[in-house]
Amino acid sequence: MRSSVKFHQYNGEKAVTMSFGRYTAMILPDIGGNLVSFVDTERNLNFLRTPQSDEMMAFKSYPVVYGIPVLFPPNRYQDGTFTFNGREYRFPINEIDTNNHLHGFLYDLPWHVDVSGTSEAISQVMLFQEVDHNHPIYQFWPHHFKITICYRLSDEGLQQEVRVRNIGGDCMPLMLAFHTTLNVPFSPESTRSDYTCAITIGDRWELSKRMLPTGNFQALTSNEEQLKGDGISPFFEPMDNHYVSLPQDGRNYMALTDRRLGLRLIYNVGRKYNNWMIWNNNAEGSFFCPEPQTNVVNAPNTTLSDEESGMVVLEPGQSWFETSRFSIEYV
Repeated sequence: MRSSVKFHQYNGEKAVTMSFGRYTAMILPDIGGNLVSFVDTERNLNFLRTPQSDEMMAFKSYPVVYGIPVLFPPNRYQDGTFTFNGREYRFPINEIDTNNHLHGFLYDLPWHVDVSGTSEAISQVMLFQEVDHNHPIYQFWPHHFKITICYRLSDEGLQQEVRVRNIGGDCMPLMLAFHTTLNVPFSPESTRSDYTCAITIGDRWELSKRMLPTGNFQALTSNEEQLKGDGISPFFEPMDNHYVSLPQDGRNYMALTDRRLGLRLIYNVGRKYNNWMIWNNNAEGSFFCPEPQTNVVNAPNTTLSDEESGMVVLEPGQSWFETSRFSIEYV
């Protein structure tokens, strides 16, 4: 069968696997709704870091370095607090060294599978969280809202659609990112030295010792100019860097090229993701994370305007929507 959706167990966890043509993708709904695998079965390419059987404990304790975990709200918040619209928000301090809150609340919670199915053109799975006063994150994020993520496989690759709707009666801040974790190499026949990466970065935000933006920009190095241009190894130096996104030819993307195979993974993230975080695990050399992010780190605590910081304000009944895509091309 050309397309299918199968519910099964993966290393003791509930899993949903979509298949369409040469592609498969697997989601673990109970662990953050994380899409942990995207594979080209014909060419034996595994693009995402997938937890193996001996990594499940590590994955459960820190899911953000596997697959495509959702960060809501993303990255760091100074002293775990900010004020929006006269209301104070307080989050647990989970990064002790910086006294910050890091990465939000949805990446390790169970997600509901809303819709799954196939057609001649796609296979798809839709996940959602509806937060109200009974939800465990309401104590930190006191708004009634629904976030839906729809994954679709087709001949063109993997598509992700995200929608956030404010169901409540007051304005809600929206800050969202994905800690997308890519295998390097994604082919078992290649090595990390076969790979180059290009990303549509603009200016680099200066970060303090607490990894919070100072409001200033720093000049790009010659290596970062290559990252912005034709590409460079994603491990050219240790990176935990924050950039404004700068779309090229109307596209906001990351391109990871296997020069030995002559193949390129394109991660087109949509232009509403106004910033990138790029983290490569201290240039260790087996995976790295190009993280599309709507907002500047610590956005509500900066002196930037909402337009400058990328923080979205959802009015009651209003929705936010964006689409990202993974595709593979020959070069």
